[in-house]
Amino acid sequence: MKIRNLISCALFGLILFACSPSGEGEDREMDRFITDLMDRMTLREKLGQLNLPSGGDLVTGSVMNGELSDMIRKQEIGGFFNVKGIQKINALQHLAVEESRLKIPLLVGADVIHGYETIFPIPLALSCSWDTLAVERMARISAIEASADGINWTFSPMVDICRDARWGRIAEGSGEDPYLGSLMAKAYVRGYQGNNMQGNDEILACVKHFALYGASESGRDYNTVDMSRLRMYNEYLAPYKAAVDAGAGSVMSSFNIVDGIPATANKWLLTDLLRNEWGFGGLLVTDYNSIAEMSSHGVAPLKEASIRALQAGTDMDMVSCGFLNTLEESLKEAKVTEEQINTACRHVLEAKYKLGLFSNPYKYCDALRAKEKLYTPEHRSAARAIAAETFVLLKNDNNLLPLEQKGRIALIGPMADARNNMCGMWSMTCTPSRHRTLLEGIRAAAGDKAEILYAKGSNIYYDAETEKAATGIRPLERGDNRELLDEALRVASRSDIIVAALGECAEMSGESASRTSLEIPDAQQDLLKALVKTGKPVVLLLFTGRPLVLNWEDANVHSILNVWFGGSETGDAVADVLFGKITPSGKLTTTFPRSVGQLPLFYNHLNTGRPDPDSHIFNRYASNYLDESNEPLYPFGYGLSYTDFVYGELQISSETLPKNGELTVSVTVTNKGNYDGYETVQLYLRDIYAEIARPVKELKGFERVFLKSGESRDVKFVITKDDLKFYNSELHYVYEPGEFDVMVGPNSRDVQTKSFQAK
Repeated sequence: MKIRNLISCALFGLILFACSPSGEGEDREMDRFITDLMDRMTLREKLGQLNLPSGGDLVTGSVMNGELSDMIRKQEIGGFFNVKGIQKINALQHLAVEESRLKIPLLVGADVIHGYETIFPIPLALSCSWDTLAVERMARISAIEASADGINWTFSPMVDICRDARWGRIAEGSGEDPYLGSLMAKAYVRGYQGNNMQGNDEILACVKHFALYGASESGRDYNTVDMSRLRMYNEYLAPYKAAVDAGAGSVMSSFNIVDGIPATANKWLLTDLLRNEWGFGGLLVTDYNSIAEMSSHGVAPLKEASIRALQAGTDMDMVSCGFLNTLEESLKEAKVTEEQINTACRHVLEAKYKLGLFSNPYKYCDALRAKEKLYTPEHRSAARAIAAETFVLLKNDNNLLPLEQKGRIALIGPMADARNNMCGMWSMTCTPSRHRTLLEGIRAAAGDKAEILYAKGSNIYYDAETEKAATGIRPLERGDNRELLDEALRVASRSDIIVAALGECAEMSGESASRTSLEIPDAQQDLLKALVKTGKPVVLLLFTGRPLVLNWEDANVHSILNVWFGGSETGDAVADVLFGKITPSGKLTTTFPRSVGQLPLFYNHLNTGRPDPDSHIFNRYASNYLDESNEPLYPFGYGLSYTDFVYGELQISSETLPKNGELTVSVTVTNKGNYDGYETVQLYLRDIYAEIARPVKELKGFERVFLKSGESRDVKFVITKDDLKFYNSELHYVYEPGEFDVMVGPNSRDVQTKSFQAK
């Protein structure tokens, strides 16, 4: 027995030696290496590490940069972005490590947002899968492809909570809910960084935009944000913290102000909260030119803005060159300290060290990988499967979908054959000529079983200048408005069923793409109304990067399938769902309004002292509108299926949740339809009374289950006191004993409710 114990102790000691000290040892080695390097660096070289210019290949802003070579040789650049191609990147890295004094390698960044050359659905669409493993898979493939082409840093994930569909960048995030957004944030980080960035296909993630960018006033991009700390903590900060907790190596500050101070210069935000409270020790980079833009904010010119950004905790200056060109003088004037510059420089160097660039500067410059790992059949297959998971069936009267592969099907609309618009925003690295259009995908799926007729039907907008602004870098060929409509009606007259491919074009969402009107654009509205007027069954394939106002469409169109922007495999993925090869399973992660006047609109809102007793009629002296219901058109969590999922009676294990115990919530879900499919069962909680007002419901759990036709499944959730916690008026994370409602259902509106007491 003693021998056995001795062996066990010895093994335990070996495990401790293998696990704990090694990590600490690695940190000590990193510290020693970087300290030695920094002791040999000049002030100018340290400031150079803080400088992140654009390479100019993929321009995303208003500021251009000149030649980089001489600056790289002089070590006046810590990294660059917007340069594509392994040969170019290898050449620039060669300058840094072969032709400079200290041979410090470069960071190479890119906006790898939803794929690199294999393009996946836009992030908002990805969140509608409610499938964190699929999101992680997307990020993993994106990292494999980007790293094969020389990229070692992605400016992703964007985790901003957004409740206002007017903001174009809602397309880049995971919707309106902090719980779901947190899970998605972690999935992105795991996918990008993999095993601590040890492999040459694992890259540095960058969480953005810190913080609150999704709450821009009026939904207008780059606009002001103003909210209480209480709201920040309870509604907006969770996804950022989740990404940090998951080990994200870098964070990007946002364009907006927080408490009247631009985020890039906000010491409370960047140091007190991010570094001190959350323990973030990684690299903090600005967004594009945001230090220089402090002048426009009316806060400070470039020199003073650079001082304030450094003092706030910013490490790396994207594009503005304020750190490089002004901080040396500010140091002489004692406006900044050498310690502050050293801290920022160390964070940059640590990021490079953790990526393995000092041991192998050409880790991401393997030309063979660039030939073998980009846009592979395996990656395309994954993109196709994941895209199909993201489509949301909004309406399906009389089970019009799925379509039978027979007869004549008319595919009509400006998005039907728009090759360069399938991938959505932030897909500059794709090659549209390699992708199938929607028309090609549907024709390939139909084969000789059905005849697919086609007509463009309309322009995006009637007005050419409006369309030019909307389409941006992805223009579509325009035609005569009258002739396009006439052709569409001729084609429709020959068909048995009409599929209308309408909505936004790719550049109508994303950065600098805010809208005040959220209806389908005018020319397309008139086309759709004319198609419906034919009396033939109409399916609307909706392309969009945001929630749209679809009142007329919901009332008049037989079926609506929201396909977002599905990426490079959109054509095939839509065909898979349209013809029933795959049953749609997406659920909305943003609320669809009835009117722009309802915005911002979200499910987990606070109640008022005068809640509306009946949303169907106007109630004076209640919180409602004269001319519109409070209720959304489609609620958060909503999405139909080709099959019929039936929920049994909600069950709870007890009416009391013990102080340190748990409570089980269960419901039986049965697939009573004719198709196999996935259902996302959702759990919500409401704290009835608390020190501060609490939301009418909050998502606290979900389970995505696959059920064959006729199959039943008991879905169970376990509730503990951790699920009840919130930030109180003193910003303490607590729960309060008392009464709670627990709700379970297929979306945030259609739920069953039980009550329990938390002790």
